[in-house]
Amino acid sequence: MRRAGAAHRAPGPIAQRPGRHRHRPRSLRGRPRRGLRPPAVAMPPLRYVALGDSYTIGTSVAEEERWPNQLAAVEPGLELVANLGVNGYTTRDVIDLELPQLEALEPEFLTILVGVNDVVQRVPAPHYRQRLGQILDALVAKVGAGRVLALTMPDYTVTPSGAEYGDPVRQSAAIRANNEILKELAGGRLVRVVDIYDLSLKAAEDPTLVAVDGLHPSASQYVLWMSRIFPAVRQMLGPR
Repeated sequence: MRRAGAAHRAPGPIAQRPGRHRHRPRSLRGRPRRGLRPPAVAMPPLRYVALGDSYTIGTSVAEEERWPNQLAAVEPGLELVANLGVNGYTTRDVIDLELPQLEALEPEFLTILVGVNDVVQRVPAPHYRQRLGQILDALVAKVGAGRVLALTMPDYTVTPSGAEYGDPVRQSAAIRANNEILKELAGGRLVRVVDIYDLSLKAAEDPTLVAVDGLHPSASQYVLWMSRIFPAVRQMLGPR
């Protein structure tokens, strides 16, 4: 209520004190409003396909004991959609029978372990080099070098049945030579290599590292492999 006789004045502008800014809208907490950050969205796992021979398919061990399965079980960034490994396969078989399957599988991460049967069948080193290079090129073209992991071959000659597959001295030398070829070819394509060769040699002194067939790695040996495979994959995938 206005006092009688008092002249009505229109409200004037609020005086600004020197050095003070004009009033800005504030949030309920008294801070200037800012855009809300969207919640973090978990990235889906990469579609993982393993290629190779008996060491990939895990001959003589249970499915969950195969190293690709062990890897997928501990690495949330990977989903194992196919294990294409077949007992007895060579690099030629991988080219002819495994690589063609990748188109339908749509992989995003690939591993390759192959070559021991090339040694058993005495495939000349130049042929092995050419075929392995063809395999690596196909894998890199499919998912990129940063999503391809190659493993060296283990040395089966130290197992109880190893001598049944050729002269141990000669075959062991061929395995080492082919592993060096793998490292060379993979390095030239920026493909990461996990070297499990020395781990396989432990089977000469520890029978628990050999499967019941007397030739292939046991689940315990694949656990040893995982001590090197998993950290490498974790580094390759990075934060997810």
